[in-house]
Amino acid sequence: MVSHRAAALLVVLGLGAVACGSGDPLPEPVPEAATDATDVSDEPSGSSGSGNAGGAGSSIDAEEATRPEISPFGPAPVSPSGPLDPDLEADLNALFDSLTATRADPEAFERVGEAIERVGDSGDPRAAWLLADVIRFVRLGTVLDRFAEAWESLTGVSIPDGESDWLFSTNHLIAWDVPAPPGYIDWKRQIFVGLVEPRWAPLFDDPEAAVDWRWVSWGGVLIDDRPIGETDAGCPRGCIPALNDPALTPASDGSWYPDDSIVFGVIVGDEAVAFPKNIMEIHEMVNITIGGRRLGIPYCTLCGSAQAYFTDDVAPGIDTGGYGAYELRTSGLLSRSNKVMFEFHTMSVMDTFTGEALSGPLREAGVRLDQTSVRTSTWGDWKAAHPDTRIVAEGGGLGHSYPLDPLRGRDDDGPIFPIGDVDPRLEVQEPVVGVIADDGTPVAFSVAMIEPLTADGASVTFGGVTVTSDGAGFTAGSATSGDPLAAHQAFWFAWSQFHPGTLLFPG
Repeated sequence: MVSHRAAALLVVLGLGAVACGSGDPLPEPVPEAATDATDVSDEPSGSSGSGNAGGAGSSIDAEEATRPEISPFGPAPVSPSGPLDPDLEADLNALFDSLTATRADPEAFERVGEAIERVGDSGDPRAAWLLADVIRFVRLGTVLDRFAEAWESLTGVSIPDGESDWLFSTNHLIAWDVPAPPGYIDWKRQIFVGLVEPRWAPLFDDPEAAVDWRWVSWGGVLIDDRPIGETDAGCPRGCIPALNDPALTPASDGSWYPDDSIVFGVIVGDEAVAFPKNIMEIHEMVNITIGGRRLGIPYCTLCGSAQAYFTDDVAPGIDTGGYGAYELRTSGLLSRSNKVMFEFHTMSVMDTFTGEALSGPLREAGVRLDQTSVRTSTWGDWKAAHPDTRIVAEGGGLGHSYPLDPLRGRDDDGPIFPIGDVDPRLEVQEPVVGVIADDGTPVAFSVAMIEPLTADGASVTFGGVTVTSDGAGFTAGSATSGDPLAAHQAFWFAWSQFHPGTLLFPG
């Protein structure tokens, strides 16, 4: 379900959106070919991504003209620096103004056909980002063909028959690291806030945001900004509904969940809690108190990554409405196939993978949430290793009915949203255990490689990190002090793109 404003855009332009959730309290299982929603990245590298390029005019550096080829994406097109050509800027303004006009006048796009062609002939590949953003929403007909052809003209690369125009174009732009055009965020906001979800506006408002807006795309659902205290009622607008303070039961009452099904285990103090994967696939976010600490637990289905952040260490001067803790929610936006979460009270964008505040009051306060480990295990192994554990009650304690496999193999054939280039040392979706060492170095261990090495309580030490297993997931500690280090599993593509300097065991 999408808003009436977004629905009008979809109908008039022949657009299509495939969501990872729906407006019902419990979304229907997502078809295998469907796409999902969800995160935001670190600051863009170099001068790209901010949309604030300066300079007196467009120019191309000699070094840029000899960029090495990026396999398998080919050489990056050479982009100028400085402001956009005034004629190109005028054509982009006319094009994006027509998006709004199309709601009342279906022929508005037809009248800017020549402007689309001129954008394609402009010779400034930075504008390709804007074409790709529009392609995300245009699914059928001559409008899509025009934008795709303009993208091909700008980049010199042809989109193969049978490929998704949007996935192909955006994957290439990310891999090439093409700079964003000056003023990029304003045009992007015009589509995302003006035509799809007006309630995203606060997420786009911080001019100093450390968000690489080039990477941000729509996951097909809307923002979860339901008031605290009303989260049990579902999400009729069509968001991915956070599950707040679900009922927990002893392991003995968890026979409803199969022993061979996956849980995400969290231990704080003396309290262990298991979160069934099928429930997490529906909600993707839990706010809960464990061991006397408040946590936000996002699960990015696209990244294979469940993480646990402490949210009760509130920065001075931050107003949480009297709740005394941050509240994490799902925005419906994605960044390189990772969910974009935000803090509800301050409407600050948070990096789902690192816990760093990227916009709003929390960015200004320099907030970076501390993590604790999340262990991925079967339910049978988890309760055997932790017999005093509790598990989220059947139906989430709300009387819901959760299918055991809500996504039905949706991600089995690889990422379904753009991710760009991937570190080739492992397969894209190979599960790894990721840890940040004492000195800040990211370290990753292939799950398939360390499972046999940590059997029977053995440990593996590499990069200043020692990983062990009690038969129910992995824990990590400092190889020097022995102090625990936060660890969690993720697909390799996700861990490596947010931690590009990762040391990979065995070296």
